[in-house]
Amino acid sequence: MAPTATSAPSTNNRNLEGISNYTKFWQKDSKNDGETDTANRVDQYTSVVNGYYDGATDLYEYGWGQNFHFCRYYPGEAFYQALARHEHFLAHSMHLRPKMRVLDVGCGVGGPAREIARFADVEIVGLNNNEYQIARGTKYTQKAGLEGQVSFAKGDFMKLVEKFGENSFDAVYAIEATCHAPNFEGIYGQIKSVLKPGGYFGLYEWCMTDDYDASNPEHKRIAHGIELGNGIPEMRSISAARTALKNVGFEIEKEEDLAARGDKIPWYYPLEGDLRKCQTLWDVVMCWRMTWMGKVTTQTTVKVLERFGLAPKGTYDVGESLKIAADSLVAGAQSNLFTPMMLFVCRKPQN
Repeated sequence: MAPTATSAPSTNNRNLEGISNYTKFWQKDSKNDGETDTANRVDQYTSVVNGYYDGATDLYEYGWGQNFHFCRYYPGEAFYQALARHEHFLAHSMHLRPKMRVLDVGCGVGGPAREIARFADVEIVGLNNNEYQIARGTKYTQKAGLEGQVSFAKGDFMKLVEKFGENSFDAVYAIEATCHAPNFEGIYGQIKSVLKPGGYFGLYEWCMTDDYDASNPEHKRIAHGIELGNGIPEMRSISAARTALKNVGFEIEKEEDLAARGDKIPWYYPLEGDLRKCQTLWDVVMCWRMTWMGKVTTQTTVKVLERFGLAPKGTYDVGESLKIAADSLVAGAQSNLFTPMMLFVCRKPQN
């Protein structure tokens, strides 16, 4: 997932105040029967997401690498190989061809953009409104020698037309990013507008499944944990995403919840810290970071760094929210309440 937030005075391209204030967006609202302030998070989604990613980016890279998303796994398939295949599958489903101009909405530090640029030989613009991630993405892209194919633009993904103009891209994709938007129709409508007629939009969306019941306290607790742990203003359903895509005028050519395929190795296994499911020695090293001992070691280190001013104040709290996220995502997956890979391949009508 990737942020869409506005910038503010920062150190090293980070909004330090945003990091320290991140958790305030999930405080209980006593005037609303104890419900969390969802409306406030939706209204201030840019601050919510920016604060989250300013604090979480380094932790993401430490625990996950440069490709901030989940994927399916085949037996014997290494972690990073599976991430790349997940990206290749989306690019293939979108019918990308060499030299196309493609927009990556919510690009993070550009891991998927670099991989898809190599795979499909396309030119990609990565949109991100988080200065810290753009700086890191630019550095990694230069190191990879892909400056001629991958570039970055700072902007809010709810204002794509204002940033790029209508009919600007041959194709658009979003990998676990548009869940950060204040509403689906707004972001999907912006994406449709910047697409050329006949262009494809490929999407991996975070959704609550049809089994989710908002009146069930346990279901609601899991959804809230996913929101808090991942900087999401409000979790929404698969049907909400489908309806929004149709309402803005997209033609849906393919849709599938890839998490529902019943894979032998579940997509969430790294979050469990289950070393028995690791496919390679490096996967064991990566997965150890998500074990109880790995989490304690990481958070203890972060607390020390924060105390001595070597990590921004609030990073530890964001790390704690990531632990909540892991537990909630696993619970949601095991209960068939949540998917991080609801695939939609849509086309903008020619007329």
